Formats: sequence, structure tokens, C-alpha cells
Amino acid sequence: MSNNIDRRSFLGRGLTGISLAATAPSFLSLSSGAFAGEEAKNDRILVVLQLSGGNDGLSTVVPYGDDAYYKHRRSTAIGKNEVLKLNEYAGFNPLLQQMHKIHGDGELAIVQGASYPNPNRSHFKAMDIWHTADAKGRGRDTGWLGRAIDSCCPDNNDPNLVVNIGKTVPYALEAKQHKAVSFTDPQQYAWAGRKADTEEFEELNRPRKAADQIQWLHRVAVDARTSSTEIRDAARDYKSKVKYPGGGRQRLGGDLRTVAALIRGGVDTRVYYVSFGGFDTHNGQRNRHGQLMTELDAALGAFWTDLKAQGLADKVCVMVFSEFGRRVEENGSQGTDHGVAGPMFILGRSIKGGLHAKHPSLTDLDRGDLKMTCDFRSVYQSLLADWMETDPVKILGRRYPDLPLL
Repeated sequence: MSNNIDRRSFLGRGLTGISLAATAPSFLSLSSGAFAGEEAKNDRILVVLQLSGGNDGLSTVVPYGDDAYYKHRRSTAIGKNEVLKLNEYAGFNPLLQQMHKIHGDGELAIVQGASYPNPNRSHFKAMDIWHTADAKGRGRDTGWLGRAIDSCCPDNNDPNLVVNIGKTVPYALEAKQHKAVSFTDPQQYAWAGRKADTEEFEELNRPRKAADQIQWLHRVAVDARTSSTEIRDAARDYKSKVKYPGGGRQRLGGDLRTVAALIRGGVDTRVYYVSFGGFDTHNGQRNRHGQLMTELDAALGAFWTDLKAQGLADKVCVMVFSEFGRRVEENGSQGTDHGVAGPMFILGRSIKGGLHAKHPSLTDLDRGDLKMTCDFRSVYQSLLADWMETDPVKILGRRYPDLPLL
């Protein structure tokens, strides 16, 4: 940390894994109300669940009513008698029983064929496009959710407005004003500064330093302490009657339980971001994808049941997406390769449940790939306008075809 610290470079570190404990500089123990800002416009919460690796949409929402599906798929195909029917054409993977029930309750919207023009099949570049809602990817200096939070909460300085659960903060949360808190385990969300960092914090507190710089640093550090304490307390004290899946390699259930705990604990977070990986199923897909579907269904089902039991479901909307789908034709390794369009899912008490947009044709393909039938930014637009109550054009740069989801 340089003595020439400025606001941008400090914020660039975010509040990842930081709070204040015994090793914190002494001046940070001072009381301060600097983190308190105006209340957000509403208390609605958006939970984003990223399925990393490229989820096979055709094995998730199965076009069982189309014979072309069974011509293209052999080892990975889901049988007609196995699917959980949504209509006469499409059905859920049989392992998505809880999601099927939520759909039957009218609380799950399935957006078919989501993608964007001139799609990119690189995981990193495709994810950057989804994260920024822009073909330039990281050519945009902020992510779409970062811009949204900066827009709808300009005067709210609560340090926990945006929370990411994971090792890496997704670019979707990159913001100019509101940096994301990020951790993998809420109980490990604590100050981990080196002795040299502590000494430099102390140096910044000396009278010869600019008063405004010290005041700003003091505020940010108190924010970190407040953020850490609030999150650890909410996670530690949470009692749920719903059993979440966990153990072994399964993390999604635990991550969503943490989100439920923070919501129940009254943490003033508007956006939670959770990532779930493993969807790059180039070989042996049927078994691996089945495991992923089982974990996804159990975790989302427990989370939604928990929110409803706690009386919190009305204030939460969940968006599930992946950076691309898979190709229509199987490869030679009983798997599928990078494709284009795939389904998105929106869970909520206020959403218009059911199937949205048209399922892509399995015969009218683009070099073996599904053609998109819905620009994913139409989904963003609906959530921005009707859930987050901010101007979508300001965030996305233009209007997209309307897709009324709420």
C-alpha cells in the first residue's frame, strides 16, 4: 500500500475479505456514522446465480416433442417418458423436480433461446459480454450490475449493498461507486492485513497528512468493520428449518443458505451474486450434468422454500444464467461442445411464470448451433425497470425488445 493512496486505488481492492479485528490500526476503533447513507428506494433484492462453463440447455429444458432432438442426441438425450413436462414440446430434466414444482406454482419464468448477436464461444469473452451487457466486454469500465447499483443507490453508502459469495468478484459487479464485498465463508470474513499495511494505515493518521484523505480512509475502514461484523453475525445466528444440500464438493447449497441468512438478518444488500461451476461438459455429459442438475435443484429448492417459510420471498427475485449453451449435435466423447443459445430462469413471487420467448429450432441452425430467440439484455431490461426501478437505457445504453417478466 503506497503512502500516495487515493480513493480509486483503495476501492480497487474492494472490501474482499476485510474487516477490523485486533490487528487493525488504533484510529479505526473510533466511532463513526460515515457509512450511513439514505435508504435505498426499495428493499427488493436481486440474487444472481451464474452457471459457469456453459450449461447444456437442451438437457435442462428438453425439447422432447421434437424428433430432431433425438436424431442429434444419443448418449445425452433425455427420454420422452423421463421429462417433467412443461407443455407438449418442452419439459424439465427429470432431476429438476423442485424447479418443476416452483414452475407449477407460477413462480418460475423460463426464458428460452437467450443469447446475443454475433456470439462468442470463448468462456471468458462470452462471460464478459454477459457481465457488461455489451459486445465490447471489458472495454466497458463497469459491469451491468455495478452501473445499476450506482444508478439506483447513489446516496446509499452502506458497505454491504453488493455481496459476492466466491473467490473472484465477477466483472458484472464492477462499479465506480459501490464496490462489492466478497468472501467464500462468512465466518472467515475478517481483517487479514499485513503488519506493513497496518503501519501504513497508522502513518496515514498522522497530523501531517491531508485531513480529507484521513477522513475518507477512516470512513472506508469503519465501513469494513461494520460490513464484516454484520455479515458474520447474521450468518452465525441464522436458524433455518429447511435442510440445504451440502458436504463433499457441493457448495451451492451452503452459499445460498448464506444468502438466506444475510437476508433474514436484515443486511442492507440489494444484489447477491453466487457462482456455480462445472458445466463445461465436453465428455461423459450424462452423468456429470445429472449431478449438476441434482445439486442445482436441491439448492434452489431449499433456498426458495426457506425464503417462503421466513416470509421473505416477496422481496427476492432470482436470475439464473450461463454464458452460452452447447451445440445441438453430440461430440464423439458422449458430451457436447460450446454452443450459443440457452435458457435463463427467473424465480419470484411477482414474476410472470411460464415459458417466455420461442424455443430455438433444432433444424434451422447456424453452423450447428441454435439461433437465439431472445436477446439476454431484454431480461436485464425487465429486471432493471420493474424490479430494481432504475432506467434500463441508462444502464444498457439502448432499449431492447420488451420481455415483460414482472
